[in-house]
Amino acid sequence: MTARSPLTERRLAAFRANRRGYWSLWIFLGLFLVSMLAELWANDRPLLVVFDGQPYFPVIRDYPETTFGGDFLTAADYRDPFLARLISQHGWMVWPPIRFDYRAVNLDLPVPAPAPPSADNILGTDDQGRDVAARLIYGLRLSILFGLALTAVSSVIGVAAGAVQGYFGGKTDLVFQRFLEIWGGLPQLFILIIVASILTPGFWTLLGILVLFSWTSLVGVVRAEFLRGRNFDYVRAARALGMTDRRIMVRHLLPNAMVATLTFMPFILNGSIVSLTSLDFLGLGLPPGSASLGDLLRQGKENLQAPWLGITGFVVLATTLSLLVFVGEAVRDAFDPRKTSL
Repeated sequence: MTARSPLTERRLAAFRANRRGYWSLWIFLGLFLVSMLAELWANDRPLLVVFDGQPYFPVIRDYPETTFGGDFLTAADYRDPFLARLISQHGWMVWPPIRFDYRAVNLDLPVPAPAPPSADNILGTDDQGRDVAARLIYGLRLSILFGLALTAVSSVIGVAAGAVQGYFGGKTDLVFQRFLEIWGGLPQLFILIIVASILTPGFWTLLGILVLFSWTSLVGVVRAEFLRGRNFDYVRAARALGMTDRRIMVRHLLPNAMVATLTFMPFILNGSIVSLTSLDFLGLGLPPGSASLGDLLRQGKENLQAPWLGITGFVVLATTLSLLVFVGEAVRDAFDPRKTSL
């Protein structure tokens, strides 16, 4: 295990010194972990069924109804009163805290949907009778995973493009700059509307479309770092010794550019989550029925008589974005040489 350099230690110390950003990171990681284990918190299947002394795990695999004394070979519906009574007579079940997943509809609502918060639905239901808390947990997981994927792919492309543009300069830099000006002037929303009318929107479709426009966010920063560093003495010495351009870019210039990249990444992740939420809110995002924060906000706008929809979506989205902003500020301070100098 290699020891950390003094500079790395100072940066970590500066990050920890920013208490707001430090604790925001842990809170965000906690929310992400909870959402990644969504099936354990919100599910329309029991976590464990013990029937005639034999354990079963419906959350992991499907079991036919006949396994528990039913009449049909179809997948067991554990919310069916008849099947629940059979299981209770010969065993017991362990349910998750929320007995619905993001698709399950509460068919026993005492009032028309959207129903207000109750013992069965702690945050109420949406206009289709689906549990808001369950859709919130699954939607948060989808939003964070989408944001991480979009941030990773766009950062790799942006760093590579900015490195080539800044290192070689000249005509390469000139052509790239004109291309970026044209590309940045394209109407993204109109293109998304056209693509949505042709292709069925989905996770990977949206990811591919948004990558086409989001990769430019890091090009300018990386380009400036490579333009500044390509004429340093140690870079000239490496070139004189016969080191290839690719090796010089990766070993000598990229580490300096990664400082600015890491500083911007939390804000890029923030923008990625907002992009997916906005598209879902406008109806141009994920397929109908998918759990998403944007869909929850849209339902809140369309059902003003059910304030729990809009308030829940706003609070979760605002909290998540605020945590990422605080983390980004802490990372920026950690890489600020004025705050990490001896």
